[in-house]
Amino acid sequence: MTRLPDLALASAGVSRRACLVGLSTPALWLAAPQAAWAGGQLEEPLIDSVRTALTSAVANQAPPEPVFLSTETRLHYLRWLGTMSDRLRRRKPEWEVRRDFLQTVWYESKRAGLDVSLVLGLIQVESAFRKFAVSSVGARGYMQVMPFWTRVLGDGDPGKLFHLQTNLRFGCVILRHYIDRERGDLFLALGRYNGSRGRSPYPDAVFGAQQNWQFQEKAMAA
Repeated sequence: MTRLPDLALASAGVSRRACLVGLSTPALWLAAPQAAWAGGQLEEPLIDSVRTALTSAVANQAPPEPVFLSTETRLHYLRWLGTMSDRLRRRKPEWEVRRDFLQTVWYESKRAGLDVSLVLGLIQVESAFRKFAVSSVGARGYMQVMPFWTRVLGDGDPGKLFHLQTNLRFGCVILRHYIDRERGDLFLALGRYNGSRGRSPYPDAVFGAQQNWQFQEKAMAA
């Protein structure tokens, strides 16, 4: 099973791997509210790297500050942030709220070795970008994390899953865990995340939503 990369490794890899591809315009989901899917992760034994990553998230309160190893990487991030901010404006009108959300999604996605557009697509499907979303089975927050994770790794307070970084850290690490368990098969990993492994509606919905968040920088004129 792949060990979770630390932030320095993730930051160094940003410019090397093309993880955000295909510029697309925001889809019609911006015009109407979306129903949230109920998270359905199952309780299971965890390896040490997953447990450590989730435990540390419970104690963090401030939005993380991304660290960049080159000017090129930082400029790429700022262009991505501007583009995604425009796409998310109708869902989150306040700039500071939007910036903190996108900054944290970027940080936690890269930390877990995930495509940021995939994480944003999952959030769109799971909670429609509602911080305090609660499903019929009790899954909470942006990434609809099940409360048992705080019992296993923290003090059992499910309210912590409404904290921005905690929710995104848990969701990204859990998704990375499932991808590793499924040997890189995103279809099966997403099904496992939702509790519908082997069935297509949920993975197909996430893949469809992912298209709204793909980013490709325009080529500079010579």
